[in-house]
This record gives sequence, C-alpha cells and structure tokens, in this order.
Amino acid sequence: MFKKFTNACVRVVNRWLPDPFLFAIILTIVVFIGAMIGTQQGPVELVAAWGNDSGFWGLLSFSMQMALVLVLGSAMASAKVCKKALGAIASVAKDKKSAIIVTTFVSTICCWLNWGFGLIAGALLAKEVARRVKDVDYPLLIASAYSGFVIWHAGLSGSIPLQIGASGGTEILGVTYQVPTSQTIFHPVNLGMVLVILILMPLVNYAMHPDAAHTITVDPALLVEEEEKTYTIDTPAEKIEHNKVLWFITLVLGFAYIVYYFVTQGFNLGLNIVNMIFMFLGILLHGDLRKYVDAIAEATSGAAGILLQFPFYAGIMGLMVATNADGVSLAGIIADFFTNISTNVTFPMLTFLSAGIINFFVPSGGGQWAVQAPIVMPAATQMGIEYGRAAMAIAWGDQWTNMIQPFWALPALGIAGLSARNIMGYLVIVTIFTGIVACGGFLVWGLFF
Repeated sequence: MFKKFTNACVRVVNRWLPDPFLFAIILTIVVFIGAMIGTQQGPVELVAAWGNDSGFWGLLSFSMQMALVLVLGSAMASAKVCKKALGAIASVAKDKKSAIIVTTFVSTICCWLNWGFGLIAGALLAKEVARRVKDVDYPLLIASAYSGFVIWHAGLSGSIPLQIGASGGTEILGVTYQVPTSQTIFHPVNLGMVLVILILMPLVNYAMHPDAAHTITVDPALLVEEEEKTYTIDTPAEKIEHNKVLWFITLVLGFAYIVYYFVTQGFNLGLNIVNMIFMFLGILLHGDLRKYVDAIAEATSGAAGILLQFPFYAGIMGLMVATNADGVSLAGIIADFFTNISTNVTFPMLTFLSAGIINFFVPSGGGQWAVQAPIVMPAATQMGIEYGRAAMAIAWGDQWTNMIQPFWALPALGIAGLSARNIMGYLVIVTIFTGIVACGGFLVWGLFF
C-alpha cells in the first residue's frame, strides 16, 4: 500500500509539476490574486511591491551567495583528494538499500551541522554512491540526499534560533526577545524530533524504492570519470598561471582570514564564511590556480536555475509582505488565522503549520521570521508560551515545506543533472512523514515540558 501511494505521488508530480521556473511564475500569479483579495490592494500597488528593490531585486545578495555555494562546492569536490574522500564514504554502500540509507543519514547530519555544506555534500555524495551502486534509483537517491535539508533550521546553522539567541537578542515591535540555544536548538524535544527523523527517514526513503521494472538508473555519462586535463607550461603567461608562489600567497591570505573569523566570531557559520572555506579549500586541494579556474568554469552551468528563478521568488516575497493602509499583509492574514484558533498546547503546532504554508511563498528563514515573529512572539507572551517553543515552531515550519518547494533544491538538482519533477514525488512522502513527527513533537512539548 505504501509503495503504491509513493508510485502514485511520483506519477502525479512527473505529469503535472512544471519546470521550476514555470512553477515560480504560477506562484506569482496565485499570490498576486490572493494579495488583491485578502488585503484589498490595487494592482498598481502590488506591481510596485513585486518589482521594487525590496521585492524582485531583494534577494540579489542571497542569489549570489547560493550560486557560489553550488559553484564553489562543486569545484572543491572535483579535486582528486575530495573525490577520494567522497569515494571512501560512498564505498560503505554495497547495495541499493545501504545506498539510500547511507546517503540520507550522512546528508541529514551534514545539514544539521551546516545547511550550506549539507546541501552540496549530500548531492555530491549521492552522485558518488550512484557510481558504485548501479541498480539504485537515481532520482530517489538524489531526493534522499536533499531530504536531510528538512532539519537544517533545527541545527547549528538555523537562522531563527541563532538570531534570537544572539547577544542582545532580537527586537520585535519594541520588545527584545533573547532565548539561549539551550531552549531552542538544544532543547530535549527539538533534539528528540531531529533524532527520530535521523533514524527513521533513511528507512522511509528506502521503503519508497521502486521495483526493478520502474527503477531509473543514472545516466552512464554521469558515471564516467573525466580524464584529468593536461597542461603545457611553456610561455611566460602559462608559468605565471601555474606559479606555486602565487598559489601559496593566495592560500595564506584566505586561511588567515578564516582563522581570524573563527577566533573573533566563534563557530558561527554564515553563508559568506562557508563559501570562503569552500573557495580556499578548493584552491588548496586543486594545488594550482589555473586548475582551479578551469574547475570553476565547469561548475558554473549548474547555477543557471538560481540566477533565473530567485528574483521571481523575491518578487513573491514582496507580494506576501506588501501591506495596505491598515498594515495588513497576505502573510499576516495566514499567520493570524492560525494564531486565533490556537490554545496553549496547540499554538506551536498550528504556528508550525502556518509557517509551512507561508514558507511555500516566502522560502527564506530571515524573511519568514520577519513576517511571522511580530505576530507569533507577542501572542506567545499573552498565552504564556515559552519563547523558545514559539520560535522553533516558526523554524520547523520554515524548513518543513522546503521538501516540496523547488527553491532550495536548485543547487542539488544542478549538481545531479535532474529537474525538480524527478524528485518531488518522493519528497511528498518525506513532507508527510516529517510533518507528522513535528506535529507530534510540538504537542509533546506543550503537554509535558
């Protein structure tokens, strides 16, 4: 019965889910109409909110960061040393069952440690596993690698718990909220939910593996290791390009700053420092500046989807948070609805569900917090609910529907050479499973803690 349901989800998604760019266009139209109806704003006001610098162009910096996550991570992984390390982990997988379980387990741990690293490491590991296990379903393997992303906000790089736990806290409507990570990331219930997902999700993913007749194996072209490019070093220009002194000075400069960052900032892994680590590790592992330049050139094609689609998602976010004269936005209407029907016990669970809905249209942790925190945190004060539980409800909702929202999957899909429709059918099941775990966890949190 489970496999039949999974197969039905895969068939429906393959048949009906358009290319992610068309999906973003459709979402834009839906949100535009919804904002007109819900907030009574006119089309001129909403077009302005969609296309201005804080709308359509509001994610330019983030888009560049995400493109670099993909390009720099891929370039680093193409180095011989990195390929050997990935190969060593992938060698644990001997058959299709262990292939799915190992990929899911490792990617989930990596995403909990740092979402940027986990997003790339999972996809790269999946490709390496596919080279060794010929009969594993490749779309399911990539979906399994991406499924680990479902717990990133509950981990060490979760922007919401880190923001509210920072020195000085975060100010919302004139009130400062500061919650230590012992009450968010390291709260027993949060860790318990993460542990349940870490243990059970690999088994759930393997249970979805199609039979031999419906298995889609990897394109053989992806399995072929490219021969290492040979370089001639004859001209003065070529000697400069391969100069070890320049390579060494570049490394010293980069790693000196990385050390300085951790000494002054602690173990706080933002996207910028993750990308810097990827870049200079890549330069180090390739052992040659010219080789690294070529590795970057080969990796850039995978970033096309990010560069095209992220401005449209930024525009959707602009529509969701556009307020009328009374300060009402479409995102606020959704959050308010769930808040108004809540009790002390159900409030975090319903906040989680509303955050999951809003995340579909505002797929950004920072954007999600800006939209929901002014509604959820004051309501938590009135209802006597711990701030950590309320904040984590938003965080879990933000990460939950990432499974069926192509926005975050684009880097992994670029590395894998697949489209969103290839993996989203499987991720529907992951969404249902993790939603049940989170709802149960927040009810337990409210009843017993």
